[in-house]
Amino acid sequence: MPAAGEPAPDFALPAAPGPERVRLSDHRGRPVVLLFVPLAFSGTCTAELCRVRDDWRRWQALDAVVLGVTVDSPFVVARWREELGAPFPILSDFNREAASAYGVLYEDFYGLRHVPKRAAFVVDPAGRIAYAWVSEDADVLPPFDEVAEAVRTGS
Repeated sequence: MPAAGEPAPDFALPAAPGPERVRLSDHRGRPVVLLFVPLAFSGTCTAELCRVRDDWRRWQALDAVVLGVTVDSPFVVARWREELGAPFPILSDFNREAASAYGVLYEDFYGLRHVPKRAAFVVDPAGRIAYAWVSEDADVLPPFDEVAEAVRTGS
């Protein structure tokens, strides 16, 4: 897992079926909140992203880019985003490249292999990790006040 002050691993992931990719490095100059969630449409994952959606003005006021990341297919994440009405991209890390680079994969998650842990990272405008939070308990939501403070202060 990258630690505070280290360069954030770059990635290029789809938010929908097709060739377009969202690159972390395309957002240099702005803080980025990366939210790794285990599985689309699950209760706690839906609650987490709905909380971000419902508090969207907070993230806009901080000029933060928010990116949800899950290992579900681009078809699933596009549908999930539509159903949630999420104003931010939810990205498909189907090949687990980003989750591996960030060190947030469970070996075994209730019999499923290589599902991401619930995690939140703040990447500062220079592309470095400003904050990292990873939970071993998939039922625990990120500490959003801490995440917002890290966006605000860059640490």
